[in-house]
Amino acid sequence: MANVKVYNMSGAEVGEIELNDAVFGVEINEHVMHLAVKQYLANQRQGTQSAKTRSEVSGGGRKPFRQKGTGRARQGSIRAPQWKGGGVVFAPKPRDYSFKLNKKVKKLALQSALTSKVAENKIIVLENLDLAEVKTKEMAKVLGNINAGKALIVMEGSNKNAILSARNIPEVKTASVNTINTYDVLKYNTLVVTKEAVAKIEEVYA
Repeated sequence: MANVKVYNMSGAEVGEIELNDAVFGVEINEHVMHLAVKQYLANQRQGTQSAKTRSEVSGGGRKPFRQKGTGRARQGSIRAPQWKGGGVVFAPKPRDYSFKLNKKVKKLALQSALTSKVAENKIIVLENLDLAEVKTKEMAKVLGNINAGKALIVMEGSNKNAILSARNIPEVKTASVNTINTYDVLKYNTLVVTKEAVAKIEEVYA
């Protein structure tokens, strides 16, 4: 089991925590992480794009000019794709890009992502994250104290003050234990987790 130092909001070391190998010490599987990231990005796509084919644009029922004798190329409709105002050849249509992954695959992907952060020493455990009020400056100060730049902050519950204080900081995102995903864990350079959240993650994802 890996031991990680625990820091307070001032950046001072206040202890150590032992991480469960069932979550933070699995064999890293890059293939399932790739699948999880691919699924996450696909599920974010709206799929609402739409354009008209030649059968859907208005006009063009009559042949524009006779077939022979004009010296021009034969044309059947002024709404063919090569004409201005014509239809699109392979027009995009609304579609659903999302696909499903097995629960075990998603779980393994998240465990692999968390393990990779531990292996790279890019996980910071905070004793707590209790802000007295909503203040972006205070959250930025805490992140500066623990040297966390582009960071994903994971908390055990809905910490309103912390969420509102962090939302205006570029390249910082907050999440609760039940909303973390492989994409976010891999995207952000540093994973900042409260001590309570570590216990909850081990309980939920072990």
